[in-house]
Amino acid sequence: MTDDPHSFDVLPGAGHSPVILHVPHSAREIPPSVRADIVLGDDELARELDHITDAHTAEIAEAAAGAAGVVPWRFVNRLSRLVVDPERFPDEREEMRAVGMGAVYTRTTHGAVLRSGDVEAGPLVQRYFLPYARAMTQAVADRLAATGRAVIIDVHSYPRARLPYELHGEGPRPPVCLGTDSFHTSPGLLDAARRAFGETELDSPFRGAYVPLEFYGTDPRVEALMVEIRRDTYMTEPGGLAGPGLGRLAAALARLVDAVSG
Repeated sequence: MTDDPHSFDVLPGAGHSPVILHVPHSAREIPPSVRADIVLGDDELARELDHITDAHTAEIAEAAAGAAGVVPWRFVNRLSRLVVDPERFPDEREEMRAVGMGAVYTRTTHGAVLRSGDVEAGPLVQRYFLPYARAMTQAVADRLAATGRAVIIDVHSYPRARLPYELHGEGPRPPVCLGTDSFHTSPGLLDAARRAFGETELDSPFRGAYVPLEFYGTDPRVEALMVEIRRDTYMTEPGGLAGPGLGRLAAALARLVDAVSG
């Protein structure tokens, strides 16, 4: 590990593509300066990374981009969400902070202590969260300037069995969960996703879709959808190798990209 690794990549697509494949949780990298504040031993940390990481989602997005007729842009987090979670707002709603999973996690997926109580979140937010948020905001602004619209497709995965931290995990756990936003998820985007992926459920077990704050709830030109793929459909859980399902899911994601590229 390097102490200041590259935090994220913005990978160019076609100039006329409005689509950004956003991959926020695929990495396991933790800088040593951040690792020093995590109280788990190495084996415990490795197990937690197995559970919390959306393994192989960057590969799914890469394969989908290669298969799409109109190449989408990709915004890929290169650091673990245990550094900061770029999809949490710093003042994240109380229900996630209550389980220790705001912008800076203090608890694990199973409720164990991840960071001691005297670790300050502010420096991590300043060093990692805010630059990420600014870059994602700029990526969306660039698509709006180039094409007149932006379509953010969040690429996530989730485990077959509910983990203790899940606050709304009592519902169905389909092969693909589509997380929606009442303002930013259009019927056309949702229909295209259903056609592309087949068996889906809406907002179960995870809900919502990521939009940078500058555009959230105000700019209808920005569309957003979260694609949550159940891990046992493409990999060995937890944290294992990918299987042939990865190619099938990448092809489905490519179909969605092409359907909304215009």
